[in-house]
Amino acid sequence: MARIVRRPVTVAALSVLFVGVLTAPGHAAPDPSNLDRFYGQTLEWKPCGIASMDAVGGECADVLVPLDYAKPGDRTMTVAISRVPATDPERRRGVLVSNPGGPGGAGLNSLDLLGDVLSPEVLAGYDLIGMDPRGVGDSDAAKRCGWPVGEMIRSAGVDLLGFVHDTMLSAGMAASCLIGGDQDKLRQLTTRNTARDLDVVRSALGEQRISYFGVSYGTYLGAVFTQMFPERSDRIVLDSSIDPDRYWSGMVRDWGRADEIALDDWSNWAATQDDTYRLGDTPEQVRTTIVRLLDSAAARPIVIDGFPIDDHWLPFILHNMLSNYRLDEALAATVREIADAANGVPVTAREPRLQSVLQALRVENSVEAHIACGDSAAPTDPVRYWNDIEGTRATQPVFGALANNIQPCAFWPRPVEPQTVVRNAVPALVLQATGDPRTPYDHGVALHRDLTASRLVTLRDVRIHMTFRPDLSACVNDTINTYYREGTLPEADLTCTADQASE
Repeated sequence: MARIVRRPVTVAALSVLFVGVLTAPGHAAPDPSNLDRFYGQTLEWKPCGIASMDAVGGECADVLVPLDYAKPGDRTMTVAISRVPATDPERRRGVLVSNPGGPGGAGLNSLDLLGDVLSPEVLAGYDLIGMDPRGVGDSDAAKRCGWPVGEMIRSAGVDLLGFVHDTMLSAGMAASCLIGGDQDKLRQLTTRNTARDLDVVRSALGEQRISYFGVSYGTYLGAVFTQMFPERSDRIVLDSSIDPDRYWSGMVRDWGRADEIALDDWSNWAATQDDTYRLGDTPEQVRTTIVRLLDSAAARPIVIDGFPIDDHWLPFILHNMLSNYRLDEALAATVREIADAANGVPVTAREPRLQSVLQALRVENSVEAHIACGDSAAPTDPVRYWNDIEGTRATQPVFGALANNIQPCAFWPRPVEPQTVVRNAVPALVLQATGDPRTPYDHGVALHRDLTASRLVTLRDVRIHMTFRPDLSACVNDTINTYYREGTLPEADLTCTADQASE
């Protein structure tokens, strides 16, 4: 019998093994003809089964759309929408469609997103329209892929072995979705197609134009809609915006620096709370606590609620909770619990936010990949990812290996259409917090530049993602409500501050 020689796995070898394994031909350009049956459809409304919406007369309907707009005569799917009617029919001026983010966020409950921040005058004038994007929730949700984890973005860990593991894991995750699955459907779950669905929804509602509110990924969807359907765009508000030129991989890479800045900000606060959380009485000591925990988790996973928090997941947990200064206490309690559990004895989480994050990481969520990977071609060479990780170790010691890590998108088929280039003069209101780590401030500036008729509202000196919230900034809220009510943008770009200090 021949002797089997086992050679060590290297990053270069992984390039040969995986790059180009999952390929598929592109699709034809969308066919604008033969869409009459979709644009001319009549909707059948019914109760939503969502208590808060049913209580105010909300109702839901399914909208028929083509699976592939290049082949409108072939397969179809349904998109679930909701409608909460304007409170004053005599003052009604149209519909306000919203998207809560993602990609992959369910948006059927528009009241949950906007009901507590829109003024009575705005609620009087608009039907609120929620929508689960195609492939999400009640909109013909895509079949689960059988992923072993609940999130495709995680840190590569502290060494090459961890990165090799993640590379093979990401390739396997992509394969589990694509091999033997409904590739034709998965490849059509794109933002461009969701924008087309929005226009079909507009027509089915009998409207000439739609007003829109989107947050985070919802700003990307809104920007794409303005590019594809400028004549159908009415009053557009984009909160915590993504630079369309950086979506998807570039945006994730931008998290590295932004999360390190956010960690510094939180460490400054945590150092003043040392008597409570015992994480260090200087920002430097708090940072040292985090780095030591990362090293400890790499040596032996820290088990909480039966979930092993290792050097791949700890940075993600921190990233998840750094997006809002109002979670500072929850993050400090979480870090304290993880530090207490680092001696190897499994414990039960006490902090509710930690409980919810760990629970989410147990539940497969592949829909993010269906949309993000279908929208934007990711680099395919593992060597590039490893070089980027190593290149950011010094300046991004906690988050560089997360922001630059390989994802299943590296092993996804190329998108069926080119990524949308957003450059237009549709009026819009762009809002961005200077301390936002999820969609860094530069992203809002870039989108403002791309939408040449827009106005930029800057929320200064606040670490938060999503500015249109109760009790955060009356300046922001008044500007948005005035735009929806009167249709007038500020005469010039505007700077707002928070009503409560970012402590």
